[in-house]
Amino acid sequence: MSKVVGIRFKRAGKIYYFDPDNIDIKPNDKVIVETVRGIEYGHVVCGEKDLSDESFTQPLKKVLRKVTPKDELQYQDNKEREKKAFEICLQKIANHKLKMKLIDVEYTFDRSKVIFYFTADGRVDFRELVKDLASVFRTRIELRQIGVRDEVKMLGGLGPCGRPLCCATFLGDFEPVSIKMAKEQNLSLNPAKISGICSRLMCCLKFETHCYREKDTKTDVPLIGGAVIYQNRKGKIIETNQTGETLTVEFDDGSRQEVVFTEVDEIILDNN
Repeated sequence: MSKVVGIRFKRAGKIYYFDPDNIDIKPNDKVIVETVRGIEYGHVVCGEKDLSDESFTQPLKKVLRKVTPKDELQYQDNKEREKKAFEICLQKIANHKLKMKLIDVEYTFDRSKVIFYFTADGRVDFRELVKDLASVFRTRIELRQIGVRDEVKMLGGLGPCGRPLCCATFLGDFEPVSIKMAKEQNLSLNPAKISGICSRLMCCLKFETHCYREKDTKTDVPLIGGAVIYQNRKGKIIETNQTGETLTVEFDDGSRQEVVFTEVDEIILDNN
């Protein structure tokens, strides 16, 4: 077991664990740490706790210090430099006539590296671009091609539900999402209705699907097409709401009614 703190370097980025090194660190503190990319500025999202050594990558790097006023000024200065670097890179891409879309620019805290994130339909030969950028910034340059999901995560926006995108607000990692998850939640399989603005299946299909897979004899809602008896009337289930535990039942006389599953008198398992 080791004492660790969880740190994020982006608003909805992956959580990385570091050794607090006897520094009194609490959630929401800002700290300076050493990473494989160099010295970085991060936000503490998980306070000090014990984790098994198998839960994180070894060796565990240490927190260097809490952020000082001088560090804060440098961090803000880096943000201004990133804006200028973005404009310069856009111009260089146009000069080299490269078919790539610049998404974001990021300085490491110690300015030892500048990372340019971009998307493209295929492979791009950006060797001359890297040389050009290196002559301007006089530091290490990295061009990193990302996918459409990462692009949307960086840029943010509103999802089909009208709320800020999950990937840009709290989801640290992308997980595989399948059509099967949409089927389990009784959703329309129309791609336009189950896809996010990245044109991929919506992330919420994944993190909500466990609600539909949990089985409990008292609360497990029967499937669409099943038959029930409600208030001495026989009906067919045409719609279910798993989380709300309600059924929409169509009775023999053609009328429909939404009923709470626990108020159903009887479930007819064999409707033959």
